[in-house]
Amino acid sequence: MSMYAASVPQMKKMLQNLDKWIEAAVANAKSRGFDPNNLVQMRLAPDQYPFVRQVQSSCDTAKFTAARLTGKEAPKHPDTETTIEELHARIKTVLAYLDTFSEKDFAGASERHVELPWAQGKWVPGNEYLNELQLPNFYFHVTTAYAILRHSGVPLGKQDYIGNVNLRDK
Repeated sequence: MSMYAASVPQMKKMLQNLDKWIEAAVANAKSRGFDPNNLVQMRLAPDQYPFVRQVQSSCDTAKFTAARLTGKEAPKHPDTETTIEELHARIKTVLAYLDTFSEKDFAGASERHVELPWAQGKWVPGNEYLNELQLPNFYFHVTTAYAILRHSGVPLGKQDYIGNVNLRDK
């Protein structure tokens, strides 16, 4: 599987799923008579990021994965979202950015020397960057966002998490 196929399409799918979970959370909050924006600061544990930061981190991981594996500049987001609508906008912005990438952009990505801002003077090969850092980090934040919504009573299930699967006939 190519670096592009292992990253961009699946991250897009999961961000689209996350956006749908947020829509379900809004509907659930309205049906239960509370402001959906109350969910923005919900968290599973006192020392974990709140929902807003889980969404921001999911988006950041997706955009930085594509950018660093292709040598491009990622868009900047100031992490100022405080409402559900702003979270929808953040996801849509990152999805639009991911749409600018194609398979050819990832030529040589597996061997690319990826430098990380928090590891000055160090680098990691692109394939290790994707498999050992970015994919686990992405799924950690997406899953935690899902868990926060479930914990808050949003009726989501496994199929909501997985989303569509491209099944084929025999």
